[in-house]
Amino acid sequence: MEDYLTLQQIDQAADEILNRSSIKPRVGMILGSGLGDLAELIANPTVIPAGDISYWPRSTVLGHKGQLVIGQLEGAPVMVLQGRVHYYEGYSMAQVTFPIRVMQRLGIEVLVVTNAAGAINPTFSPGDIMLITDHISLVAMAGLNPLRGPNLDELGERFPDMSRAYDRELLDMARRVASEQGVLLHEGVYVCLAGPSFETPADLRFLRIIGADAVGMSTVPEVIVAHHGKMRVVGFSGISNKANLDGSTVTTHEEVLKAGEIIVPKLETMILNILRRL
Repeated sequence: MEDYLTLQQIDQAADEILNRSSIKPRVGMILGSGLGDLAELIANPTVIPAGDISYWPRSTVLGHKGQLVIGQLEGAPVMVLQGRVHYYEGYSMAQVTFPIRVMQRLGIEVLVVTNAAGAINPTFSPGDIMLITDHISLVAMAGLNPLRGPNLDELGERFPDMSRAYDRELLDMARRVASEQGVLLHEGVYVCLAGPSFETPADLRFLRIIGADAVGMSTVPEVIVAHHGKMRVVGFSGISNKANLDGSTVTTHEEVLKAGEIIVPKLETMILNILRRL
């Protein structure tokens, strides 16, 4: 496994994607566990298996198809990742965030991230959607920051400010869409843990105390790298299970995938309407 990747490796992957599609994407999307069916809405799609692209990490998790889809969605040229890779799969943070670097070199300006997340906020229910307004990166705080290592000045500055990792204009746009379309949209803070084990009740109570509303094992490294590269980011968590603060329930990956069936139509409404406004 490679701890760091070079600009040459990133550009090689970008060139291979450009050679497979005549569309130059402007919007990037990452679809989390059980949410990949959104890509089926893309017109005139070019589908590229992740294994066809040099240095591209391959997903090993059920619910992540591990392919890129490039095409038009609501008139916007998009590149959609059906699934992602995670640190717990054995990849380095550089590999986890490699697709974001490639998107950046392709000229993508806006990144839409989605994930399936466990509720910490007790008012959230399975099937709800949360607009991510901020995040807590316990993984990065513990030393696994995706920007660790040699800084590539062509991609971003050494010490990026993270106070506005989630674009204010896109947040307001999402709020307007939810109001106009009648979608119940929670707002909150997403916390990223390394996984793959789900949290204990004590974990969840601790995370609640420090200000988290939903918890997952992805997204934050991608957002850090995207923001480092000056991409505008908007993110949504699909709530897959109720807060288990007292240990009364058992969480399973099957439950997470099942919740995606309820979440996808709501995310579809949100994302399509945001694309129309971009």
